[in-house]
Amino acid sequence: MHAMQYELTLPADYDMDVVRDRVARRGRLLDDWDGLGVKAYLMRERGLRGSPVNQYAPFYLWHTVEGMNAFLWGGGFQGLSDDFGRPSARQWTGLAYEEGQGSRARFAVRRRQPVPGGGPLADVVEGAVDEVRRLAAEGGALLAAAAVDTSRWELVLFSLWEHEAPEAGGDVFEVLHLSAPGRDRLPRGRQW
Repeated sequence: MHAMQYELTLPADYDMDVVRDRVARRGRLLDDWDGLGVKAYLMRERGLRGSPVNQYAPFYLWHTVEGMNAFLWGGGFQGLSDDFGRPSARQWTGLAYEEGQGSRARFAVRRRQPVPGGGPLADVVEGAVDEVRRLAAEGGALLAAAAVDTSRWELVLFSLWEHEAPEAGGDVFEVLHLSAPGRDRLPRGRQW
């Protein structure tokens, strides 16, 4: 599993209905993308749910590198780049993935944190695996995942919810659309 996200931080007075309309028109284009596990079309608005910014920030879980590369180099990403400029696309290597019992994604929580230095890496990633299990077991959770960027030694925890999830801790996003053509192919549990 591979995680990917790009963030488009927009002006404070930006009409976020432009983003909503874009996702309503184009969101379904990835509903059958080969290699894609899940794409959550995420948005947060300045002043809502603690957000300091207006932001469009889709989050992806890929079950194949080929699918991710086809998106980046084969046309999917180009439309966004044409409309907003080319953002930096962050990537993380998967550590864990679990399904929850929720049925509809309305909110997402993303928590990024540094991997602490000085201790065994195995303890840090086992802690992330345990946190994924805990989040997925919470009422209203649709899924939870953890991944790591070893170039920055940064851990990301990502979860989708039917309702706002205060126990998840992190940046809260509204889910505008969920494309999940290969969700059933994302490997469950620990990824090593």
